[in-house]
Amino acid sequence: MRLREGPFLPLTHRQRPVRYWISNKTPCNLKKNKYLNTFDSMELFPKLQRALNEQGYEQPTPIQAQTIPAAIAGRDVLGCAQTGTGKTAAFALPILDYLGNERPPARPNRPTTLVLAPTRELAIQISESFRVYGKHIRFREALVYGGVRQEGQVRAIRRGVDVLIATPGRLLDLMQQGHIDLGSVEFFVLDEADRMLDMGFLPALEKIISELPSHRQSLFFSATLPPKIRKLASELLFNPISIDVTPKSSSLEGIEQVVKFVQRDKKVTSLQKLLGGESVDRVIVFTRTKHGANGLTRKIEKAGFRAAAIHGNKTQNARQKALEAFRRKKVQVLVATDVAARGIDIAGVTHVVNYDMPVDPESYVHRIGRTGRAGAEGTAVSFCTPDECDELRAIEKLTGKRLTVENPESDFRSSSSSSKTRKTGYRKSFRGNPRARNSNRGRQDRRSSGRGKKTGASNRAGRQKAAAN
Repeated sequence: MRLREGPFLPLTHRQRPVRYWISNKTPCNLKKNKYLNTFDSMELFPKLQRALNEQGYEQPTPIQAQTIPAAIAGRDVLGCAQTGTGKTAAFALPILDYLGNERPPARPNRPTTLVLAPTRELAIQISESFRVYGKHIRFREALVYGGVRQEGQVRAIRRGVDVLIATPGRLLDLMQQGHIDLGSVEFFVLDEADRMLDMGFLPALEKIISELPSHRQSLFFSATLPPKIRKLASELLFNPISIDVTPKSSSLEGIEQVVKFVQRDKKVTSLQKLLGGESVDRVIVFTRTKHGANGLTRKIEKAGFRAAAIHGNKTQNARQKALEAFRRKKVQVLVATDVAARGIDIAGVTHVVNYDMPVDPESYVHRIGRTGRAGAEGTAVSFCTPDECDELRAIEKLTGKRLTVENPESDFRSSSSSSKTRKTGYRKSFRGNPRARNSNRGRQDRRSSGRGKKTGASNRAGRQKAAAN
């Protein structure tokens, strides 16, 4: 067990079997991992290894090969990895290995392991992974998330849990009600930390982390490492080993990225034409708002395609039903907003369509990452209207790549109607009607004066919040 005295004290060993240190197959240099190119060489708990063999797991992914031995040795981990790289197994296997060997007692309301995820969908997927990997190990697990009644979750926690998988909002709510005590947590996993901050969970995270014991091991994962994430990691982790398996230059490899310039009233027609393509199998379509997702789903179904919507206004049961139908190919098209689709890891998604360009360019990377997973090829198509060219430029700046244009003759960026001209273009339409022009100016003045005044940043934040769910 790692011991601390205040924030900093030398790291000592965890209270684990001697084999973790004297095994001749455990490398001293964790960065090289030259002995750990297979799961067999990791000498995991036999029943855990049996489950991996049944799943056909032989060679670990890069994030697994570097994280698992470090976590088993008791090190804190700072991992930079996106979904689809195998990071769930990277933290689940060391935890299950510990539970299998040590068999700590499951105490009511006091979990041994806490895994935090930003969305319900990701939390459920993590729970399913624990069950698959730990199918031959006796351990108790509980899943805590919002959008459903809490009674069943409370009962599971009272029975005692080894692994608690939760979203921050519901976890904090149950903690404040006295149903959960984090004083016995030995493993703490924070998954997709960057998305948690994007969703405004930082205050909840700070409250949760303040209740964790100092005698713990922390595994911290994020798809990106901006300054805020690094600051949070520095406060949470002790002498961590840093693992980065998602360099920007290769994060989008294997995904064909195409932009199609269309007028807004032609988007539906263009989408229907794309869905009818021979190479199109399963498609995730992203819209900016929940209302837009519902309306587009109806139009897609009217055109003869099987579709389902997933967003924050849907009940948890409805969202899970839509995901399962999409996973089993009962539905060809899944229409989603950004937050609802975050963490969806479904193999075989051939196309991602940005029906609405994302306001935040980093959301573009997360969106198109739903295809081209685990070495497979995928296609990302973005519909760009004249008033979305600024978003397109921001995406190209972030990715360092100019997107291939499907219809270059309609490239709005090279036309005379630039985004700057469009923003002031209302004056031309009112040239013959001074009264209308003055009236419009009055409305503009009222928007920007006194009551209800908002800055550009707050307006953008409002748009992101509206799109989030």
